[in-house]
Amino acid sequence: MSAKTYEVRTYGCQMNVHDSERLSGLLEGAGYVRAPDGADGDADVVVFNTCAVRENADNKLYGNLGRLAPMKTKRPGMQIAVGGCLAQKDRDTIVRRAPWVDVVFGTHNIGKLPVLLERARIQEEAQVEIAESLEAFPSTLPTRRESAYAAWVSISVGCNNTCTFCIVPALRGKEKDRRPGDILAEVEALVAEGVSEVTLLGQNVNAYGSDMGDREAFSKLLRACGGIEGLERVRFTSPHPRDFTDDVIAAMAETPNVMPQLHMPLQSGSDTILKAMRRSYRQDRYLGIIDKVRAAIPHAAISTDIIVGFPGETEEDFEETMRVVREARFAQAFTFQYSKRPGTPAAEMEGQIPKEVVQERYMRLSALQEEISWEENKRQVGRTLDVMVAEGEGRKDGATHRLSGRAPDSRLVHFTKPDEEVRPGDVVTVEITYAAPHHLLAEGSTRTVRRTRSGDAWEKRKAARDAKPAGVLLGLPTVGVPAPLPVVTGGCAVE
Repeated sequence: MSAKTYEVRTYGCQMNVHDSERLSGLLEGAGYVRAPDGADGDADVVVFNTCAVRENADNKLYGNLGRLAPMKTKRPGMQIAVGGCLAQKDRDTIVRRAPWVDVVFGTHNIGKLPVLLERARIQEEAQVEIAESLEAFPSTLPTRRESAYAAWVSISVGCNNTCTFCIVPALRGKEKDRRPGDILAEVEALVAEGVSEVTLLGQNVNAYGSDMGDREAFSKLLRACGGIEGLERVRFTSPHPRDFTDDVIAAMAETPNVMPQLHMPLQSGSDTILKAMRRSYRQDRYLGIIDKVRAAIPHAAISTDIIVGFPGETEEDFEETMRVVREARFAQAFTFQYSKRPGTPAAEMEGQIPKEVVQERYMRLSALQEEISWEENKRQVGRTLDVMVAEGEGRKDGATHRLSGRAPDSRLVHFTKPDEEVRPGDVVTVEITYAAPHHLLAEGSTRTVRRTRSGDAWEKRKAARDAKPAGVLLGLPTVGVPAPLPVVTGGCAVE
């Protein structure tokens, strides 16, 4: 009898991506195997790991559940589970609207999924279990990591902020920090398995230490990561300007394996709107951080999140955002049109902006950032960069005879495929010859190819996977960072 298969569908931020790795690990530990890519619901267990941030998140979920209903009818024994932030928020509503769902679980008890599936099978009724507080730190659970060379490492869960546009703190709870020793032990274990890049992950990552009473805990953690032999690249996401202190900037500049990259959400350049958002910093404070980072790390690539059309935003407020974008010169900005998040204070605010006005402002901001991104990328032409080869980053690599990877500052680089074998996780040295707004090209010959332990790990996993029957994958260690690096959009900020 063949093992039961599973599929996990993930929506939302990088926290959900990391949670889905845990869910996959739990299911494989319970004897399930991952369904082949493209199964599209043709699995014995389909798990939805949901997001509750967007206004239409529930419509998206119920639409997908509706498409699975006839498949479940035709397949006796098939099970459907819904977890994540929307499950935490809506609870019994999900089973009422989609009675064919077998399990509903929340953000605090993802470790219960295999037990709940078995209980639903035996009792032949839906199991709804939502914990009100964290039962086990996610990183203590089994993991099926999507990358052999890059990994998420969660350092905290929850958030103590009260941003008026964000419902995630209400669903993820107050910030809870992991002990530094536990974090470093996980990183060391990952490096021993072949991982060479880690991304420290938290809803508000640089507030790390508030749960322990140590305001410099995050900078100490960065420096400690610098002492781990074999760890080549350290990244983190997403920080909050309120908690971004000089000791963190110093640690970034002085720790060689901490990459020259910073993703720091702006949300708005208007002090009036920042106050309405309860963002606890102002324009001058934000730009001051940018100046300090650039002074300490001249080649740092800085990216951000911006919300356009927050309630009450005037044309003058929007122009302040445009001014900050011109001055900060972000390498990349993830810009979003404001939409109501049910359950947030902003959803009930007066001064909701008409859709057409929000759209027009969004287009202006996007055009400005596109221009700046291209100009900043052009400054990279002629530079020689070490690029970590990635898996799945270049969608046209086969047609163009190129490979793709990430520079130290996380810019995407497409480079000419060298004559010698290059594996994901290996590092190549190339010269940048052309810049586009969202990627760089290295069209000449590759300067050097450095085979790495990460490349060895990728090769070993691929050989083992190819030797298994279809649909069976190893539980070995998805920006960053899984491959490809998921687009980072600032934790709970603006998805």
